[in-house]
Amino acid sequence: AADRDKEYVGVATLPNQVHRKTVKKGFTFTLLVAGESGLGKSTLINSLFLTDLYKDRKVPNAQERIDQTINIVKHTISIEEKGVKVRLTIIDTPGFGDAVNNAESWKPIEDYIDQQFEQYFRDESGLNRRNIQDNRVHCCLYFISPFGHGLRPLDVACMKALHNKVNIVPVVAKADSLTQAEVDRKKVKIREDIEQFGIHIYQFPECDSDEDEDLQKQDQILKDSIPFAVIGSNVQVESEGRKFRGRVYPWGLVEVENPAHSDFLLLRNMLVRTHMQDLKDVTGETHYENYRAQCIQNMTLMVVQEKKRRCVASKSRGTLLD
Repeated sequence: AADRDKEYVGVATLPNQVHRKTVKKGFTFTLLVAGESGLGKSTLINSLFLTDLYKDRKVPNAQERIDQTINIVKHTISIEEKGVKVRLTIIDTPGFGDAVNNAESWKPIEDYIDQQFEQYFRDESGLNRRNIQDNRVHCCLYFISPFGHGLRPLDVACMKALHNKVNIVPVVAKADSLTQAEVDRKKVKIREDIEQFGIHIYQFPECDSDEDEDLQKQDQILKDSIPFAVIGSNVQVESEGRKFRGRVYPWGLVEVENPAHSDFLLLRNMLVRTHMQDLKDVTGETHYENYRAQCIQNMTLMVVQEKKRRCVASKSRGTLLD
């Protein structure tokens, strides 16, 4: 009764207003995939977003792979579910890690990330700031080979070159080629390498102490799963009256979305359901702000140097006149 008699200003409707405006505008998300050829990057992306981005792709032969340079290939798709639209951009990097000499093979990727920051900085400094298109890279899925013991030198060098520019989420590719014990050992070794070499990967935000216990448990499972051991498949398999994305082997079936078989569901839920906005926030508030601060510092330095140059030039002219 007391609640009924109480007068309201109406601020409780603010979340609904924000929700309506955001849904109407739609969401954007840019995901970069990096890793050597043959690790199932394309298949995993198709599995994650239930699409077929690469149906017209021609797989290069050995000679073509040796000769080719690293390309940056951009695919944009629109996904709509229950009235919510997402413009998803996938940045692929064919040719990465395929050369005989892979020194600085990550440079085109680094340059691309910087170019998007530069474009956003220009747009932000311009007159039409209301309609800025955000093409900044929000997340990099870095694919690690399931073979070998931990990170290779190329993995370390590439991740260190990118880690202050983009949110890196490491994944162990083709996890169905390893036993569960091997997956566990590999994860431990990769985490040790990441710490040893000072690589900054994406850090999941800490759960508030008053958060739901199930949410805290899920958050801990996510943190313990890094790097995600993943499987992808473009094929629908039928078994026991069910259809699912999977892989058929002589010894049995692997279900892509079965948590007992891989971390695929954890990765998809993290990317889309729980941490997409945080990945965008960290990109804007940390990586882009660092770039922006550097740009402003460089511009200030140029102005100071120009003033000094003019001052020296005017003094020289004064001396000549005397």
